[in-house]
Amino acid sequence: MMELESLQIYWWLLISVLGAILVFMLFVQGGQTFLLGVHHSHEASRRMINSFGHKWELTFTTLVVFGGAFFASFPLFYSTSFGGAYWLWIFILISFVLQAVSYEFRTKPGNIFGTRTYDTFLFINGCVGCILLGVAVSMFFFGAEFTVSKGNIIDNSAPVISIWAPTHGLEAIFNWKNLILGFAVLFLARTQAALYLMNNNSSNDEFFQSNRRKVFTNAVVFLVFFLAFTTLLLTSSSLETTVNGGIDGYPSKFELREFKYFFNFIELPWALAAFLAGVIMVLYGIIRSAFARHFIYGIWWSGIGTILVVLSLFWIAGYNNTPYYPSLTDTDSSLTIFNSSSSHFTLKAMSWVSLIIPFVVAYIAYAWYAMDRKHTNK
Repeated sequence: MMELESLQIYWWLLISVLGAILVFMLFVQGGQTFLLGVHHSHEASRRMINSFGHKWELTFTTLVVFGGAFFASFPLFYSTSFGGAYWLWIFILISFVLQAVSYEFRTKPGNIFGTRTYDTFLFINGCVGCILLGVAVSMFFFGAEFTVSKGNIIDNSAPVISIWAPTHGLEAIFNWKNLILGFAVLFLARTQAALYLMNNNSSNDEFFQSNRRKVFTNAVVFLVFFLAFTTLLLTSSSLETTVNGGIDGYPSKFELREFKYFFNFIELPWALAAFLAGVIMVLYGIIRSAFARHFIYGIWWSGIGTILVVLSLFWIAGYNNTPYYPSLTDTDSSLTIFNSSSSHFTLKAMSWVSLIIPFVVAYIAYAWYAMDRKHTNK
């Protein structure tokens, strides 16, 4: 029988995998930000919609599964972040609702708004969705303004466990450290969208060359923001767990450690290996695609590299006695994978359910292949 601690570690690994896949799938949002720029070209617009219009459901499904897995495995985070920073999550939700509405009605007969209105909605989803999801992940490293009082659950007058800053997430959106990662995610998504379009429309030379130029310009901006984020991350002080409280009621205790995430990489060599391998793969995919005459596989090099980098970031955020949600208001309220998880019974039951994940991944891969074969005109 798996111990509770092993189950908590296992479920953070699953959360990491889902988060990594979600960041990769945001290339759909990145591609949507190109639509307004090619509105004068019906052919280019049609090719983009053919490429992305049948992938957005996979991105949205991954986002929903990611949120659902967090709710089931680490419910205290779910109630703290989703219930406290609600302006952040409401804006994310609205942007994805706009996306769903746009793909549903963009080309419907009797569309009185015109396709440009819906292309604008898709542009908003592409920008807002990527930036704010980056902001949400950035709080794993740079903290958030909340306080957790589990004793309030028995207070009938105020049964609220988590208390957030009065601005309820707006302060996180306008935090410059969070925005650096947000813009890095946006321009990574735009870069990978161009890479995917090169792979998906390789027979049209004019369209191919246009996207090759987009790979270079967006990658340069992405690398500036990514290097800034990496520098901030490796030089930041953060909390380290000294008393590992859990769901048994014992509180966690923390102390500040300088260069915490730098030392996490050193002390978790497998996370460092994944990070370095991922960075090399992303750079190879970008450079080869931008400068080779006709290289169409950059999306897979960059995509797999992105997954490895995001996995490593989740690992250093939650493992090695690290609170994955540091509190800037009350240090002892910081959340770890041990003090915010579900019960042993719940985690164990869900672990059996998680065994179907490989079959789900296989279905997604097949659906991806089938949609490309049916809808893309190369």
